[in-house]
Amino acid sequence: MSRPIRFSLPSKGRLSEDSIAFLTACGFNIYKPNPRQYEAAIPALPGVSVLFQRPTDIVISVRNGSVDFGITGLDVLTEHGGPNGAILPIHTALGFGSCALNVIVPETWITVSEMADLKRIQAELGRPLRVATKFPNAAKPFFAECGLADVTFIEAEGTLEIAPTIGYADLITDLVSSGQTLRDNRLKLLTDGQILASQAVLIANHAALKADSAILAIARQLLEFIEAYQRAQNNVSVFANMRGKSPKAIAAKVFSQKTIGGLNGPTISNIIRKDSEPNWYALHIVVHRDELFAAINELRDIGGSGVVVAPVTYIFEEEPPRYKAMLEALK
Repeated sequence: MSRPIRFSLPSKGRLSEDSIAFLTACGFNIYKPNPRQYEAAIPALPGVSVLFQRPTDIVISVRNGSVDFGITGLDVLTEHGGPNGAILPIHTALGFGSCALNVIVPETWITVSEMADLKRIQAELGRPLRVATKFPNAAKPFFAECGLADVTFIEAEGTLEIAPTIGYADLITDLVSSGQTLRDNRLKLLTDGQILASQAVLIANHAALKADSAILAIARQLLEFIEAYQRAQNNVSVFANMRGKSPKAIAAKVFSQKTIGGLNGPTISNIIRKDSEPNWYALHIVVHRDELFAAINELRDIGGSGVVVAPVTYIFEEEPPRYKAMLEALK
């Protein structure tokens, strides 16, 4: 390529902090020698230049091909991704940046609790409802599916919560996390008014993935480590000493229990003891974190002792499922 492979991250706020923390945990430490610069590097990915942009600009840059990879919100991708397939979402569940795009109405609309009620309110007003939103592309299809294709969308930036109060809109659609801001402004959610559940996503330029093997290799490395890291977070590594006639006999005891079978079965090896006492073995399994207490009890029940529990950083499969899905999408 005539330029470095470019990877854009959010430049400010919680999404920026969480993106950097997540990539670091996955093994991709961000090296930014000057905090005031909008460029950095990832030592684990030589040849990749990290840029810092607004989430909307990340989507636009990946869409037009000036950036190869980016992390942004699904809400922003849905709104600004465009219909031509220039962007390929390669991981849509990074596990942070969660929020939801919702339809929101004044608390004073006591008889309104769901989308169907809005049609009645619109009929009573004798005009289309006015909806203030930062996400018209996401909101319009949702309202149309609910039989409200004729509402008027008012595109707005900044604070939307005051729109119903000052009268330039009847209701709004906005992102909600805790809901405290809504309560402070005497607004409420509709029971079926969630337009989109959003979180951070990893996106790539579709054409670049197809055209450049180096970019495809970076995509594989990113997905390989992200999936291995995520897979490991719900598991722990458990070691125990066990006495038995043979590894096969110990394995039979293990398989008689419910939770200590491991990912594909236990690893059992000889223990070399100072006193040369035979028939001692070391057992290693990986168990789900939620099942740890039960696993320890089961190990004790079959003669396990000296149980040691350690965190798991990565669990690699033969090939990342999302990488295989990406290759299918590129066809």
